[in-house]
Amino acid sequence: MRFFRLNYFQKIILGFAALILFGAFLLMLPISSNESVYTPFLNALFTSTSASCVTGLIVYDTAVHWSFFGQVVILILIQIGGLGVAVAVSSLILLSGKRIGYSQRNTLANSISISSQGGIMKMLIFLLKWTGVIEFFFAILLATQFIPEFGWRRGLWYSIFHSVSAFCNAGFDLMGIKSPYSSLTDYAENPIVNLSIMALILLGGLGFMTWQDIAKNKGNLHRYRLQSKIILSTTIFLVLLPALFYFFVEFGGMPMESRILASFFTAVTPRTAGFNTVDFSKFSDSGIFLQTLLMLVGAAPGSTGGGMKITTMTVLFLTSVAIFRNNSRTEAFGRTIPGEVIRNATTIAFMYICLCVLSGIFISLHENLPLLTTSFETASAIATVGLTLGITPKLSPVSHVVLISLMYIGRVGGLCLIYAVFPNANPNKGKLVEENVIVG
Repeated sequence: MRFFRLNYFQKIILGFAALILFGAFLLMLPISSNESVYTPFLNALFTSTSASCVTGLIVYDTAVHWSFFGQVVILILIQIGGLGVAVAVSSLILLSGKRIGYSQRNTLANSISISSQGGIMKMLIFLLKWTGVIEFFFAILLATQFIPEFGWRRGLWYSIFHSVSAFCNAGFDLMGIKSPYSSLTDYAENPIVNLSIMALILLGGLGFMTWQDIAKNKGNLHRYRLQSKIILSTTIFLVLLPALFYFFVEFGGMPMESRILASFFTAVTPRTAGFNTVDFSKFSDSGIFLQTLLMLVGAAPGSTGGGMKITTMTVLFLTSVAIFRNNSRTEAFGRTIPGEVIRNATTIAFMYICLCVLSGIFISLHENLPLLTTSFETASAIATVGLTLGITPKLSPVSHVVLISLMYIGRVGGLCLIYAVFPNANPNKGKLVEENVIVG
């Protein structure tokens, strides 16, 4: 019987796999398409994976191909995928009045990147409460723009859909009724839509533990966890500097107000959101490459976003700074970062970069497309972003399978996948004789 016992990480990756397959089955049904026809399995699987892994890459325009039922299925997959399968299952158990067991608490803690079970139920209630409050509040704000344009019924649905999609960093939109695959380009000059979507993306991408720090300690920053300090400071850095780059390099011909909005939106959306208010295919190579790097970095751990995570990049950066200063310890905000964290960060970064580059090379050769273009798509998939240069719907089934695999790996997380595949690592294994290797 021990052979069939699953560890926490295996439960998480199998939970996401089950969610994806169930979603694909529903999306295949005629009731899910506007034309009441069966959707091919691979295309339904791609859409279900993209929604469950909160990516946003699509093979069909969401508003054009999918019926209202299909859109509801996609939205449910986004919500469950954004919060995590373990959170969804634990929430149902909690609502049913049953007690959540020890094993389920451990799985939940690993799912939302919490190191211990202490206060896990309070954290779950806090997470669900504020998710509902944030999504509802911004749905009302978006409704002030969408109801006058689309009417009450469609306007309310569009407001709810885009609020959930943005908060979960999914990037799915319903604006294809205006122009196929247009995303939010018609709202490039609308400050309410821009600011609402940006706020949802950032709030969803900060991570649940950072929310808890903000709610508990307010403006008393020195009482924040080290992780929260790193996330908040790095987030500001990763929004302001790219925004300045896009302001001066990509949007020089726009009116000032639109230029500012487009610059900040373009800097925020690679945080794994997938919305766009401008056509990225018209960017310079430098702009596209910067977007690719920002997508790989992604959001915070324990958030609705993906990527290798802000903390991973920051730990590697701080380690490099320590080496430059001939300091044997990696330090931040008066604390020393453990060596195990640095090893994990190095492994995750190497894994994401290799998967992005190797997959980009494969698709480039297979589809005869420029490597910069295909690397953009693979970075978008592995980091669960959903931004595209317009090639995803045109790719062959083989390339779609590659992107499906990348989205799945990106959502369950690099370390989660490693611990699930290699669960029996022995930390007490004997140490081999050391021998020096010269590097650099």
